[in-house]
This record gives sequence, C-alpha cells and structure tokens, in this order.
Amino acid sequence: MPKTSAREAVRDLLVTHGRTYADQAHVHLRNTPQPLYQLLVLSVLLSARIRSDTAVATCRALADAGLRDARRMADATWQERVDALGEGGYRRYDERTATQLGAGAELLLDEYHGDLRRLRARADGDMAVLRSLLREVPGLGPVGVDIFLREVQGIWPEVAPYLDKKALQGARERGLPDDPRALARLAGDTDPALFAAAMVRAALDKSGTRKERKS
Repeated sequence: MPKTSAREAVRDLLVTHGRTYADQAHVHLRNTPQPLYQLLVLSVLLSARIRSDTAVATCRALADAGLRDARRMADATWQERVDALGEGGYRRYDERTATQLGAGAELLLDEYHGDLRRLRARADGDMAVLRSLLREVPGLGPVGVDIFLREVQGIWPEVAPYLDKKALQGARERGLPDDPRALARLAGDTDPALFAAAMVRAALDKSGTRKERKS
C-alpha cells in the first residue's frame, strides 16, 4: 500500500475503532496507583473467554462497589467481590475470579505496596522482566498481559510501540504493514495505546467476535 494510502487507512481506523478498553471502562488512565490498578483488574477480566463488553461493564461495577485499589480489593470479602462481579454480568467465572482478584491484591500489597509503579521500577525497562512480573498476578494470562501493556504504553513510554499479535493481525487485515516500527511511523504522534486499540478492534470486528484470544 502506498504510504499516503496507508496513512489514510490509519486515520480511518482511528476514527472507526480508536477507543481503548480503559476509556470504555471509565478508567482515566494516569501514572498513579489507582488507575493503574483498575487497568490491571480490567486486564484480568479480559483474560477470560468472555465478551469484552461484559468485562468492561464488570470493571465499572467493581469500581462502583468501591473496589478501586488493591487495599480495598483485599479488604473486601470474597462474597462482596462475587456480588460485584455478578452485577457486571461476569457470572460464568465469578467465583474463581473473586478468588484471583483477592489473591492478586494481596500479592501487590506484599510485593509493591499496592503500587504498580514499583513493579515497573523493578523491571527497570526490561520488557521480558516486566512481562514475567505481570504474569505472577493470579488470573493474568498472556492475553491479559498483552492487553495491560498495550493500554499502559501511552504513560509508560519504554513499553511503546507495543503491538501484539492481535494488533498486528488487525493491521494485516487492513492492508497495513505488520512491522511494529513501520506501523509506529505511520501512526506519527497518535497516542500509541489508542493506535494499538484501533488495530485490535479492527481485528475483532473482522473476526466477528469481541473476545480476545491467542493468535
């Protein structure tokens, strides 16, 4: 595809699909403990084989129940977590996920005082270490790690450009290059998280499913 046409295709994708999961879940992402934790929870919810709209609604329900940070999640009873998950429609996995969210909150409090910026600091810019540390969070599988890193790259610049297999699939299906650096050049000054989200939503729209799965 000629460069001009590729840039137009990118602009069209951003207009049509340019919305992050965090924005959809009403998580105002900043490099502070609470929104980072909410993004982590959202990524755990999206890790299951469940519709993304359900995971997003459940993230909002957990926030409405006051479970916005690791301390509050850990202090909540298992039943309170189950009830909040059910309120969001996350019923198929509610009991297991309630346990995972409690264990994950305890892990973050013990290892990082509930602050994911400390996890970032421990990785010290090494993406392999960062992925490994995130995988220690109960319920956060490879898909969830990809989601977290895609969405956080706008505020953790060492992560960018983060375009995983699902994002590159979306690029290929729209006739765009599937090389992350080439795509980043086409994106220009666009928020890398927004750009990655557009590619992923394009892939999901093409496949007819709203569930993220391994490619």
